Amino acid sequence: MESSDAEMDLQRSVQAVLRELSAQAPALQSNQGMWRWSLHKKVERDPGRNPALVRILLRELEKAESEDLWHVIIPLLHTLMYTLTKATGITEELYRKTYAFCTRLLTLPTPYCTVALDCAIRLKTEIAVPGTLYQRTVLAEQNLMSELYPYQERVFLFVDPELVSASVCSALLLEIEAAQEQQTPEACMRHVVSHALQAALGEACQPGALHRKLQASSRRVLEHYFHSVVTAVEQMAGEASPSRAEHLERLEEIYCSLLGPAAAARGRCGSDQDRPPSIPLPSPYITFHLWTDQEQLWKELVLFLCPQSQLRLSADLEALDLQGLGPDRDLVRVSMLSTDSGIERDLPLGADELLNPSSPEMERAGLQRKGGIKKRVWPPDFSMPGSWDGPPGLHRRTGRPSGDGELLPGVSRVHTARVLVLGDDRMLGRLAQAYHRLRKRETQKFCLTPRLSLQLYYIPVLAPQEPTGSRTPELGELATFLGRADPWYESTVNTLCSAIHKLAEMPLCLDTARTVDPFILDVITYYVRMGTQPIYFQIYVVKIFSDLSRDSTEDIFLTELKVKIQDSKSPKEGTSPRRRGATEGPGAELSICYQKALLSHRPREVTVSLRATGLVLKAIPDRDTEGSPDCPPAAAPVMAHTCLNVSVTEVVKSSNLAGRTFSTVTNTFRTSSIQIQSQDQRLLMLLLDKDNRRTFRDVVRFEVGPCPEPCSRTQKPKMSWTTSHGQKEMETTQATSKPLLMPINTFSGIIQ
Repeated sequence: MESSDAEMDLQRSVQAVLRELSAQAPALQSNQGMWRWSLHKKVERDPGRNPALVRILLRELEKAESEDLWHVIIPLLHTLMYTLTKATGITEELYRKTYAFCTRLLTLPTPYCTVALDCAIRLKTEIAVPGTLYQRTVLAEQNLMSELYPYQERVFLFVDPELVSASVCSALLLEIEAAQEQQTPEACMRHVVSHALQAALGEACQPGALHRKLQASSRRVLEHYFHSVVTAVEQMAGEASPSRAEHLERLEEIYCSLLGPAAAARGRCGSDQDRPPSIPLPSPYITFHLWTDQEQLWKELVLFLCPQSQLRLSADLEALDLQGLGPDRDLVRVSMLSTDSGIERDLPLGADELLNPSSPEMERAGLQRKGGIKKRVWPPDFSMPGSWDGPPGLHRRTGRPSGDGELLPGVSRVHTARVLVLGDDRMLGRLAQAYHRLRKRETQKFCLTPRLSLQLYYIPVLAPQEPTGSRTPELGELATFLGRADPWYESTVNTLCSAIHKLAEMPLCLDTARTVDPFILDVITYYVRMGTQPIYFQIYVVKIFSDLSRDSTEDIFLTELKVKIQDSKSPKEGTSPRRRGATEGPGAELSICYQKALLSHRPREVTVSLRATGLVLKAIPDRDTEGSPDCPPAAAPVMAHTCLNVSVTEVVKSSNLAGRTFSTVTNTFRTSSIQIQSQDQRLLMLLLDKDNRRTFRDVVRFEVGPCPEPCSRTQKPKMSWTTSHGQKEMETTQATSKPLLMPINTFSGIIQ
């Protein structure tokens, strides 16, 4: 009866999560974001309820599949995988049922098949080697070094102190420190050993005795069993066809060695009837940073790759002495001088160039010459993490982040930096600047990209205002878009803003020994672990001219560029006589030349002249642009996601009996690039990403277009043929410059 009541309680909690996703329960909005957290806390406090929760989630997934409830499939999948990562006591049959369901989802469109494939890959290893997911998560996040699993991860939490209040920063820092002080390396090693043995042995394991034995073990003994368990799990998981029986046999030997044969035999008889102690999944190692330096992101990433003991940071960032990275600097060369004879048959064949002696290729290789420059063959996107090979000008796409594997021969990406920024759209503008600067620096010093997987995350923190209903979403447009694109992001991440401000208002508790349930930290941890599907945002570059006879100033923006008309006039034209009969109205005469955005991607240039009081160029479409409220974001017009949305406040002059009057009307159009120049004495003022610190005054002309990837190649002319008249014609190799896209990780990407 007790088991039935517990299962009914879990069922009600799952239903509450689903009702919140359906947005049909206004009474639940006060607890938004709490239902998923409380569900995981229930099974964390009572690990014996994990199998029941897995069965419930599987039933809900099958129901959603049969009833076409697509909006709940990805949230349920993430909830299921998060449960399986932390759980013990899951039977092989339950694992296989979950794996079979994930493989059925592979026939669905993206992002469902993408998330399902990621789950299926992880489950396939977990079926044969239970506990692999938990062990690898702890090893990477806590930097517990292992030769068999050398991957390391770190979460960098960046906050701009000018945009986020000091009370919020202090509250977040105290919560992070309180949690991490309880996560010593010894505690993490105990968790890994205990979880691996319980997950593999199941009911044959005596969890109470195992917990007491590990608590009483010395550091030397604990490290011995920790390395034994890690070696057994990783060696079996690394095999082509891992055997579950062999894995159980190895862990039984470790278990008997740890507890002794007599205690192990009592465990098999089931004499230990105590409730199994909870094995928490430690939160990742998080470093807190106040973003005060433009180069701070670059510095922290370099220090992550090379500890400070191996690295000297000078005041000039260009003087970085990347010790340990130096031997591979030659890898950035795309070509190298060849000293061979130039005859191909004299060259030694590599392991990948062996030819059959009787093949036609070997016969033709007899006296062929090779060029003096031997080109290295690189992957097409060797310096573009998370790059995407779609059509040019695409605004947002989704896909898997490029994390693991080798980007360059012999160089493994074993470090993952998860950069999490808190703030509003202005903070994202600063992140875009740092990301562009980092990508530009990588074209000069190719040292971070081959070794580091960079993942970007965003949690909106808006300044508290009056009532929530009257709050203008002006500074949270990108967060609003992410919430429309990914309902699970809306439910889990966008609801954190109010909770963070409530945490800041609570009295500070300096007693770090007290055990608490840190809600904010738990949600951050869930987001950085399960948010693996990025949405790519186009970065735009703006060229600013204060004097047409001088070079322009360049900057970039991510969300918005606002143009205002200054009251002051150009000093060169301030004393010019006004034309007779000319009545100066509000605003300024502007010449606008833009590339009209068309579905066919055909170039169509439009030039207009008008008087306007201001312009707004938005890179994030609002709900009105995307379509009707009844349509989901997936049904939005494609053009809304591939261009800038320009709103021009035009001045309309009219004449009547009272004289001349002026009114304003707002015109909107979509473009991929635009050029604007003031035609009279009025100067322009530009505001980038809604940030008053990024204001440009006294502007005469500016040009906006997609920012190209810094490593993109330009067009190179070459001699191609000779015409019948003996004239050589030039053939231009068209190398389309790839746009610079900044990925922000969500749970599902854009729902199709």
